[in-house]
Amino acid sequence: MPSQTATMTPSPSATATSAAPAAPALCKAASLTATTDATGGGAAGSVYEKLILTNSGTATCVLEGFAGVSLTADASGEPIGEPATRETTTPVTKIELAPGKSAWAEIRYTQAGNYGDCARVAAAGFRIYPPNDTASLFVAEPHDACSNAGIKLLTVTAFQAV
Repeated sequence: MPSQTATMTPSPSATATSAAPAAPALCKAASLTATTDATGGGAAGSVYEKLILTNSGTATCVLEGFAGVSLTADASGEPIGEPATRETTTPVTKIELAPGKSAWAEIRYTQAGNYGDCARVAAAGFRIYPPNDTASLFVAEPHDACSNAGIKLLTVTAFQAV
C-alpha cells in the first residue's frame, strides 16, 4: 500500500501592525482662550469684530464650525436676549490648531439703539461656546443688549484659519 505524505503549508505569520496616530480631539473651552479684535470696523449701526480662539493646551485640536455667541451680564451670568445667528456665507472648514495657534470668526454686533422696541440692559461681554462644546468662555466687552426675545443683535461666521 502506498504511503501518503502529509504536506503542511506554513501558516501565515502574524504581521505587526502599528496603530495609526489618533486624530486630534475637538477643541474644548478648557484648552482655549478667547479674545476679540474690533479692527473690522462698522457700518450702518453695526460693529464687525474678530472672535479669536487660541489653543492654550498642549496638544493639537480640531476647530470646525460655528461658535455659540451671546451677550451676558457677567462672566458666570445667563445669556441676555437672543444668541447670535449663523452667517452661512463663509464655508465651514476643519482647522487643526496646534498649541499656541489661533482661528477666527467674525461677529457682527448691531447697536441695540437701532431697535425702538428693545428693552435695553447692560451686558458685560460675550459668552462664547466653542463648536461642539457645552462649556463656555467669557470675553469682557461692555455692550448694550436687548433683554426681550425676537431682537437679534449678533451674527457669527464659521471659524477660519489665521
